[in-house]
Amino acid sequence: MSAKQQVIFDTDIGTDVDDILALGFLLGSPGEIDLIGVTTVYGDVALRAQMVRKLLQLRGRNDVAVHTGIRDPLMKLDPVYWPGHEGVGLIESTDVLAPPDSVDAVGYLIETVLANPGQITVLAVGPLTNIATAILREPLFAGSIRQLMIMGGKVDMSNSSWGPAEHNIKCDPEAANVVFQSGAPIDLVPLDVTLRAMIRQAGVDALLAAGDPYHVALGNQVALYPGFVDRGGTTFLHDPLAAMALVRPDLLGWQPYHLQVELAGRHTRAMTVVRTPTEAHPTTARIAMTLDIEGCEALIAHRLAQ
Repeated sequence: MSAKQQVIFDTDIGTDVDDILALGFLLGSPGEIDLIGVTTVYGDVALRAQMVRKLLQLRGRNDVAVHTGIRDPLMKLDPVYWPGHEGVGLIESTDVLAPPDSVDAVGYLIETVLANPGQITVLAVGPLTNIATAILREPLFAGSIRQLMIMGGKVDMSNSSWGPAEHNIKCDPEAANVVFQSGAPIDLVPLDVTLRAMIRQAGVDALLAAGDPYHVALGNQVALYPGFVDRGGTTFLHDPLAAMALVRPDLLGWQPYHLQVELAGRHTRAMTVVRTPTEAHPTTARIAMTLDIEGCEALIAHRLAQ
């Protein structure tokens, strides 16, 4: 049996419920995943860290390091998007939660990766500001990561209902561009596949039926998420699919691409631009283009219930 992957989870937890479910997947996969740290990014990073602490506390995983990261986009060109429901139903006034660890997220990422070259997997499911800053601050960082698994971007522009830019890239396109040009070993799970996998009311009911505080918290966060309510009891498994890809990459169909971010377009800013690799435009990322929907949904539901 292969050794566990040492994983740092970089997240904007709370803006969508999928970050919490991705964390739940990691915590439900102790046979394959050694979650060593969580870094928060974008907006109220302290509140996001408290959400992480609460879920880890409910799971009995106070050994996991938690570090707050950068709240503003790299170039501060765009306002921070903040829906306002973050932490609702999870953080209580009576909670006694440990503060974030003293080292900032970027420093923690650099220190941990460079101390363990080729061994640390970074799962990044929010804006890529922390990762880009680590790359800019430490030239050895990108080449020392074992794997950089990213949820973000959009490849198929024929689906115009979501616009040309995906949320994580749109929140900090300059940071994404730095990351995609860094030479890091990138696997990307884009919106193209994540819009095809869902959690439904039955999945929420199963979590609530478990009865323990941890699983009830997971279920309640989905049930309270405005997107879940607005869609009539269903929402997308964006970030959990990226977490699942660490464990079962074979459930996704991968293609090599040259990946860039459009920074200057008036109507296409933050669009991810992919090309078939050539000598002039070599492979910069492996991108998931297809998935086994039933297999992915079943595995994610199973791990969340653990």
